[in-house]
Amino acid sequence: MKNLIKLYGTEKCHKTNYYKDFLKANEVDYVFLEVEKSTKNAAELRTLYENRKLNFPTITIGNKKLRNPSDKELQKWLDTK
Repeated sequence: MKNLIKLYGTEKCHKTNYYKDFLKANEVDYVFLEVEKSTKNAAELRTLYENRKLNFPTITIGNKKLRNPSDKELQKWLDTK
């Protein structure tokens, strides 16, 4: 079974939009979770970090999580999912 890829962020965040474009350009299926307009998404993101802050953009694949990865790091991660 494929791991679900989630992108936590906001529509107005340029880094979030960069990752959305990166994933689309690489034809990667993912779910975008807006954390400013949804308290549910924000709460889910907060559980990923001990400090309980809205650290976005964050990308998760299964149990793995990356925050602000480089293109190279993200691609490597996607290749091993």
